[in-house]
Parts: sequence; C-alpha cells; structure tokens
Amino acid sequence: MTAIETPLTVPTPQVRVNLLRRLLKRPIGAASLVFLAIIGVVAIFGPLIAPQDPNLASLQQVLAPPSADHLLGADSAGRDVFSRLLAATQISVAAALLALVVAIVIGVLAGLIAGYYQGWFDSVSSWFTGLIMALPGIVVLLAARAVLGPSVWISMAIFGILLSPSYFRLVYAAVTAVRSELYVDAARVSGLSDPRIIGKHILSVVRAPIIIQSAIIAGIAIAIQSGLEFLGLGDLSVPTWGSMLNDGFTNIYKAPILMVWPSLAIALTCIALTLLANAMRDELERTVSVRRRRRKIVTTSKTGSNTIVTQSISTSGISEDEIVGVPPIRHDDDARAAVRAEELVLSVRDLRVGYDQEGGRVTEVVHGVDLDIRKGEVHGLIGESGSGKTQTAWGVLGLLPRGGRVTDGTIRYEGTRLDTLGEREYTAIRGKRIGYIPQEPMSNLDPAFTIGSQLVEPLRVTLGLSRKEATDKALALLERVGIPNPKRTFAAFPHEVSGGMAQRVLIAGAVSTDPDIIIADEPTTALDVTVQAEVLDLLRDLQAERHMAMLLVTHNFGVVADLCDRVSVMQNGLIVETGPVRSIFNHAQHPYTQSLLGAILDEGPARPALATNLTGETR
Repeated sequence: MTAIETPLTVPTPQVRVNLLRRLLKRPIGAASLVFLAIIGVVAIFGPLIAPQDPNLASLQQVLAPPSADHLLGADSAGRDVFSRLLAATQISVAAALLALVVAIVIGVLAGLIAGYYQGWFDSVSSWFTGLIMALPGIVVLLAARAVLGPSVWISMAIFGILLSPSYFRLVYAAVTAVRSELYVDAARVSGLSDPRIIGKHILSVVRAPIIIQSAIIAGIAIAIQSGLEFLGLGDLSVPTWGSMLNDGFTNIYKAPILMVWPSLAIALTCIALTLLANAMRDELERTVSVRRRRRKIVTTSKTGSNTIVTQSISTSGISEDEIVGVPPIRHDDDARAAVRAEELVLSVRDLRVGYDQEGGRVTEVVHGVDLDIRKGEVHGLIGESGSGKTQTAWGVLGLLPRGGRVTDGTIRYEGTRLDTLGEREYTAIRGKRIGYIPQEPMSNLDPAFTIGSQLVEPLRVTLGLSRKEATDKALALLERVGIPNPKRTFAAFPHEVSGGMAQRVLIAGAVSTDPDIIIADEPTTALDVTVQAEVLDLLRDLQAERHMAMLLVTHNFGVVADLCDRVSVMQNGLIVETGPVRSIFNHAQHPYTQSLLGAILDEGPARPALATNLTGETR
C-alpha cells in the first residue's frame, strides 16, 4: 500500500515559557507550588486573620476539644490552636528563610570568589569550610543557646552559617569547571570587569543548582528549627511549629489530636519543598528546550474507499516536499562501484529519530533514511551541520542522547534486526562487530585511566583475551596506527598525548576487535590539516587491509572524494541524493548537492607578488 501524504502546516507563534509556567504544567510541580503558595500567604497574613490572640491563655479552655469557638481545639494553656498555628507558620517560615538567606549569602559569595580568583582566598575559605563541616551542629546550637539565650532568630542565623558549606562546595565546583572556558576568556579580552563576568557569565552557570539546592535546604531548615523547638531549646513564648509539637507530645495521652496539626504542617511543607526541588531539577536540567515552530502534519493513506490517518509529528524548518518524503535521486553504479557491490553488511530502512518533548510530543530530526553499506565499501554521509548525519549514525549505534530514540524504521546488521534487540544483545554486537570512531578524541578518553588500560579492558571483555594477550595486541595496534613509541603512549594518560595521537588511539580501539563495519563520525574535524591527512591515510590503509565496511560521516567533499566509494547527501534529516562518488561529482542533480560542490574551492591562478612602496614597505 502506498501512502499519499498531504501535509497541512499551521505555524503558531512561540512564546518563551518561563520556569514557573513549565512547573505548573507538571502535576507534582503544580501541587507543590500551590501548597507552598498557601503556606506563604498564611505566613504573611496569618496573625492578621487569626480569630483569637495566639498567646491568650484560659484555664477554662485547657485541652478543650475542637468546637465552634476553637476550630482545632485548645492546648495545655487554653490557647486557641488554630490561631497559634497561623502565627507559628509565620515564625517557622521566617526563621527557615533567615537560615537560608545567611547560607546563600555566605556560601554563594565565597564560592564565586574562591572559584574564580583561586589563590589565598581559595585556601582560606576552603579551610574554614572544612572547619565548619567538622563542627557538630547540635553542639554548636546548644552552646549558642547557653551563651546568647533561647532566641529562634539567633539559632537559625547560626544554623545558616553551618549550612553555608553546602552552597560553597556546590558553587566552587561549578565555577572552577567554567572559569577557563573560552567564552570567559573572550569576556576578559572584550574588557569586561571581573564582577561583571562573575555576575553575568559565571553566576548563570550555578543559578539552576542554587535554586534546586535552596528548595532542599529550606526543608532542612524547617525540620531542624522545629526539632530544636520540640526539644524545648527555643523561646516558649514564641509560637512555632516545634513548640506546638512539644506541647502536643507532652499531652499525647490526654489530647493526641494536638500532635496532628503541627506534624502535618512540618511534614507537608518539607515534602512539598522536596518535590518542588525534583520538579525544578527536571525542568532546569532538560537536555532539549522546546523552541521550535510547530507544524501539524496530517498523513493519510488511501486504499479504495478507506482513509487511514496516522500520528501527527512536530518538525521545524522543513519544506512540504521534504515532509512528504520525495524519494532521493539515485545514481546507477559505475564500473568502480560495481566491483565493490558485495553482500550487504548494514541495511537501514525508513530510519526515523525523534526527541521526546512536553505533552507527549516527539520532535523528529531524521525523517526516514535509507542506507545500504556493503562489505569492503566506504560509504560517505555528507551534509552541512544540523542535517542529521550524526543523529543517523547515533541511531544506528543505539547511542542517542537522553530523550532521543528511534521512532520508526529497521536497522539490520547481516540480517539481524538491531532495533528490536535488548540493550545487552545490542551492546555485544556494537562492541565486537561494529566499531565507532568519535568526532572529538580528547573528550572520548577517560582522563582517570591510562590509554593502555582503556585499550586492554575492551579486548579482555569482548574477545576473552588474557591480560598479556590483550596487552600485546594493544601495543601492536598502537604501532600499526603510527604511534612512534607505543609503550610510552600505552602507559600515558590522555592529557599527556596530542589530539592527533588521541585520535590514532581511538582508531586503534575501533579496529581492535576486528569489526565488520566502522562508523566514523567526522574523525578529522578536531585536528589540524597535516594531521587530518595522516589520519585519512591511516583510515584508508586499515580499511583496505582488513576489508572492512565504513560509514564515514563528514561535511567535507574532499574527504569523500579521497576515501569513499559511494556517498549519500543529507539535508534537513533526509537523504536527497545518493550514488557512486564519481557520478555525484560529475552529474549532481539535486540543487543542494550542487551547492555543496559549488562551495569547494576551485583551483585558480595564483595571486601576484605583493607590491612594495617607495619606502620598501610591503602592501
């Protein structure tokens, strides 16, 4: 049955969705926010709306049950529990906020300054942080009460100081990680002052973790403050949740209901803060933000008098003809390509890759790709950045980032469907029969382990070799890929070798298990020109001597001309033209392919010699 697809596009304007609106769309986040908003309103207006004086005692109402005059009953001193609960909310929340503010001011400021400037302030602040963390908090608070008196405000201010190391360590670690980033150096070069760099560029990195940490710390502060009051270490004349809990526990056998109200207030507030922190973490640390134009795609299939409507998807920046899925332009095999027309190693049909979004939507980035990789053949996958090349390769490898998945299509390796395998079976094939050469060599080697250990371990796990056999094979591979001193490189850590050497190490790792096919994702992009040429020569030689198939992902037609037998051109997640390399170069038909070929620098006449003026200066 052939599908007749008719896209109806309805663009809608995009509005920047802030964190609050995103949280309100999540049931847990919305419920937490609503409850905390109620607590906030009660904390502000509670004493004003209290029906009675929260500290007014009455001997006639001691432990009175709930009634019209006392909605929640009366405590051991005959005070109205409802009024006291409203007033206690203000004190308990304000005291917790005091501890939170003190912790944020001390911890965040110290972490920013120490992480950015390093030096003596880093040493001193780290020493003080360690000292504060070593102090037993309850002992410090007891000592403070004995010296300064039973003040809830002084106790929570001191507790805020004890909490500040949690912010210091969080901020310090984040700032240390980004202080040497290129965009920070660019800000320095542009003349921005250090305070402006810290406030504009550095603080934005730690903003999300601080918000999440604050929600958690606020719950801890409320719990600790209530605990201190419950133990009788606070001012009994000030109504708090902890003091109410203490009074209820004292009279638990006479009026057990007095335990219920402060317990609910403490428990529900702490739970709401924890759930809010989890919801904020999910929203602030999302891997993909929704900032795309939505298009409603209605796909219909007609057969006889029946019409079938399939699922709508969300796309962006794709023309209607591409959404319909116009078949790519295919060139017939020439003599050179026909020689390599052996059996298929990898066959991909109608591969679609999408990323899950809010509301159950899926943003599709690869829209039905077909690929055939034959034994001993180098197949180039070329296109500009964002065309879907890497997403296609990751989809085949089963290495899509979080939120991404293969939504449709089949991936067959020597007749076995990879897309239906479990993770363990997929990993077994991927590690042994399908090799992978990543784009950035330095970020794909673990800095905590030597290069030798990272080559030996896969050989032992995948091929079952002994340590000596795996070591000998790893050394031989390092020598084969052109590393001058294999033993020294074998014992070195990744930071001790250059980018070109690291790429050679990854190539050695990719071919170490003698795979049938290698997927190379722009393997020369991060290297300088001379090293690129050496790596390409190495790939060509290894592919020829081992008779491996190779899928080469690149945006460079020069690399395609040098290495590939066939090439597929991708644009906007679709293959628009495919065929032998010579046919594509000599008879490109798709406008996009022609534009890519037109961007290659032509050989032209050399520039004339530089002219000199009368003073001898070159111009």
